[in-house]
Amino acid sequence: MSSEAPKAPENGPDKNQAPAWQPPRLEQKEPSRASPQLEKILADGHGKIYARSVKGTFDRIRVLMVFLTQIIFYGLPWLQWNDRQAVLFDLGARKFYLFGMVLWPQDVIYLAVLLIISAYALFLFTAIAGRLFCGYACPQTVYTQIMMWIERKVEGDRVARIRLDEQPWNAKKIRVKFTKHSLWILVALWTGFTFIGYFAPIRELPGHFMSLTLGPWQWFWFFLYSAATLSFAGFLRESICRYACPYARFQSAMVDDDTFVVSYDYVRGEPRGARSKKVDPAEKGLGSCINCSLCVQVCPTGIDIREGLQYMCIGCGACVDVCNQVMEKMDYAPDLIRYTSGNAVSQGLTQQQARKRVFRPRVLIYIALLAVVTGLLAFSMLTRETLKMNIIRDRGLLGREVAGGLIENVYRLQLANTSEESVTLQLSADGIANIQIKRADNGSDTFVLPAATTEQVPVVVQIPYDSGLSNGMHEIKIHAKATSESKRDSVTSDTSNFYIPK
Repeated sequence: MSSEAPKAPENGPDKNQAPAWQPPRLEQKEPSRASPQLEKILADGHGKIYARSVKGTFDRIRVLMVFLTQIIFYGLPWLQWNDRQAVLFDLGARKFYLFGMVLWPQDVIYLAVLLIISAYALFLFTAIAGRLFCGYACPQTVYTQIMMWIERKVEGDRVARIRLDEQPWNAKKIRVKFTKHSLWILVALWTGFTFIGYFAPIRELPGHFMSLTLGPWQWFWFFLYSAATLSFAGFLRESICRYACPYARFQSAMVDDDTFVVSYDYVRGEPRGARSKKVDPAEKGLGSCINCSLCVQVCPTGIDIREGLQYMCIGCGACVDVCNQVMEKMDYAPDLIRYTSGNAVSQGLTQQQARKRVFRPRVLIYIALLAVVTGLLAFSMLTRETLKMNIIRDRGLLGREVAGGLIENVYRLQLANTSEESVTLQLSADGIANIQIKRADNGSDTFVLPAATTEQVPVVVQIPYDSGLSNGMHEIKIHAKATSESKRDSVTSDTSNFYIPK
């Protein structure tokens, strides 16, 4: 398919009928290099994109999302909850602490369901509004924004950066480049430090860093995450979105003509052409696009949105902001480039009409699935038992006669208290008349199980010798009644077999 701009009729575009030309959808191609001027706007000849800064509504939203996501990422590990770190993935102890909840290896199903919910949410948001996550919340986009902000503050905007890179090396260039890269490295190191703070108590990490006593895996992940942040956000930038991100490749399966994406209104904008503010475009047979190429200059991935939606577009809205500024200076109506659907552009729909098409069958299915899975997860976690018990028989001693005319079996109770509060347990058993249970080590049926711990408790179960039962196995049930100060009593049970010897 040709990448040239569409040609409108000589008498100008027909406002009542959409032209036959449609913008190409999600073509997996490189941005057009239609002219040396556009080539210079996009890159320096070596593939480096010099994105121009822009101010506007969507830029403010992006800045807000940078602050919001980084406050959460950098601040969350420092929060305390019940005298411990609020969020801590303690792989060594095989415990995940999430505020007032402790997840154990047997709770991995909750993490799997969370991943399913995240996938459904991504499908839903993409079907409604394209790559909003990529443009505003993706870590690659967020850290690229941070690195580019530092670059602009140190080196200047696009023209200044091009001029700096083209000039020969001298003391000033070395100083500027050294300052920029030093700041980049500090951001990357702090990011790596915070990352390992999710897997080790972060308040203890500064001391370990100063004394160089971090573990080998902690050093490995610290340097790996720091290096990834520096290379991905500082140097590779848009290449990650273009070539490495799988989401860019399969988004076409979730985007249709009613999805709100960054779109160029070719009906109104074509044919393009430069003109002064005083010229009436209708007299010249021109559309609203003045072909200034600012939408290309501000694009972080270097595409020309006027060629239609392409897989490299991350939906950040930078081109929307800069185009609205141009339209305002030219006294034209805004939103030549805007968030809208393909059908809205081709069929001349208003934004209100386009929004009515958002809740189409596929979106409703995503919403229903997301609501059902989220509801089931919430119900499961709210009704989740904090005391777990498994009974393990002593295989070396099935049954024996003991003093007092009793038959005794030995078991081990594998107990796990997943709450943040110690509980008092009282053991009992049923299934056979006059059955008794007590700890094998101290003879008591009551003991305390500390918070967030697992213990194996040896117990003996006894019945009278003259119980009248036949030899062999008989099913019994063992109960553990948990009592604590802040929660109501609960009972956990498990079944096993009681063996009566011949």
